[in-house]
Amino acid sequence: MLDRQPVDDYRAMPATAGAPTEVSFLPLGEKGLEVPLSSGTHYFNYYWLRDADPLTIDPATRERVFDITEIEGGPQACSAYLDSDSLVIDWRDEEHVTRLPLATLEGFVVDGRTPDVAAITRRLWYAGAYSDFARFRQADVEASDGIRCAFSRALIEDGVALITEMEDSDEGLTRLANQLGQVTPSTDGYYFDVRLEIAPTNLAYTARALEFHTDLPSEDAAPGIQFLHCRANSVDGGSSLFLDGAAAAEALREEDPEAFALLAHHEIPFFRRHDGWDYRAHQRVIELDRGGQVSGVTISQHLQDAMDLPQALLDDYYPAFCRFISMLKEERFVTRFRLEAGTCIVFDNHRIVHGREAFEASSGKRHLRGCYVSRGSVRSTYRVLSRGVDAQAEPASMANER
Repeated sequence: MLDRQPVDDYRAMPATAGAPTEVSFLPLGEKGLEVPLSSGTHYFNYYWLRDADPLTIDPATRERVFDITEIEGGPQACSAYLDSDSLVIDWRDEEHVTRLPLATLEGFVVDGRTPDVAAITRRLWYAGAYSDFARFRQADVEASDGIRCAFSRALIEDGVALITEMEDSDEGLTRLANQLGQVTPSTDGYYFDVRLEIAPTNLAYTARALEFHTDLPSEDAAPGIQFLHCRANSVDGGSSLFLDGAAAAEALREEDPEAFALLAHHEIPFFRRHDGWDYRAHQRVIELDRGGQVSGVTISQHLQDAMDLPQALLDDYYPAFCRFISMLKEERFVTRFRLEAGTCIVFDNHRIVHGREAFEASSGKRHLRGCYVSRGSVRSTYRVLSRGVDAQAEPASMANER
C-alpha cells in the first residue's frame, strides 16, 4: 500500500481558502522538471522530488515512512507550479500533492547534496602548530553546550584539540569521551593504557621511539577520534610527535601528482597478530572525500603486511610510498611537544599522524589512558549543538586557553 497522507489539493480549493487563483504551470518533462530558482533554472528528477516531500518523513522518528518502489512505473507529475516559497506538484495516479520548500531545492543545488553544517573545510597546519591547538577545560566542556560545540568543531576543522585540567580518574576520561559520543571498542577493548609492560603486545608499551603512524589500520573500520589522557609523565624524553597528514598529502599532490594518485587509489594490507588475535585489513594510504579533498591518511609501517599489489605496479608504488613516508618526517610538518599530566589530547586518527621519541624507562613514570569515539559521532554532536549555538563565535574561555 502506498503511504497516503491527507493533503490539500490546491487546484480544487476555492480562492477564499488560500489557493492561488492564477499560477504559471511548469512544463512537465518525461523524467523530471526544470525549476526556476534564484540561482537559475535547475533540473530535478521526479523520483528525487517525490522522495524529498517533507511528508515522507515521520515527524516523531525522523525516519522515512514512504516506499517509492510501490509506485508502479515510477512517479509522474500531472501538474507543477510555484506558489510563493514552494514548488507544488500534483502526482499522477496518486491522491497526493507535494509541497516542497524552494529553500530545500536552493540548498541542494549549491553542491549537489543536502546542506550539512558539519561539512567544514579542513584547516591544514604545519610545524610549530602546538600553540595554536584549540584548548578547553574539561569542566567547561561538560558544563557548556557552546564549549562542546567549539570542541567538536575544532576536531572537524583542525583534527586536534587539547583538554586541560583533566580529572585524574578512569571515569574522567569516560565522561569527556561521552561529550562527543559513545566509546567504541577496538582490538584492545573499550580502553587501553599506554605504559611499560613486561610482555608488551604493542610497541607503544615499551620505552622505544614510535615511528609516525595512525592507529589500528588492521581493523576493517580503523578507530575514528582518539583520546589520550596523560595521567603521569615524569620520564626523561618521550616527547610527542604530531603532524597533519592531510597537509602532508596535499603537499605530495602538488609536488608529485603521480605519486599522490598511486597512494590515493590503491589499497595495501595491514595486520596485527599475537597469540589471541589475527587482524587483517586493506586501506588506502591517502583517503579522499567525495569532493576529492584529502580527508585523512593511513600509515603504520610496524603493522604493514607484505604488499600484495601486482609486482609491476610496485615498481611505481613503492617509490611513491617511500617518498610520502619520508615527507612525514620533514621538519616543515612535525610538531613536537611534551604532553603533561592532567592534559588529554584528542585527535582524528584518520588524519593526524603521531609518534613518540624514546624515553628513559627508569627515570620516572609515564602513563597515558586512551579510547576512541567515531568520527560520525563528532559530526553528529556538532550538527545538533550548532542549531542552538553560534558555532562561528569563539567562546571566551576557548580564546583564553590558546
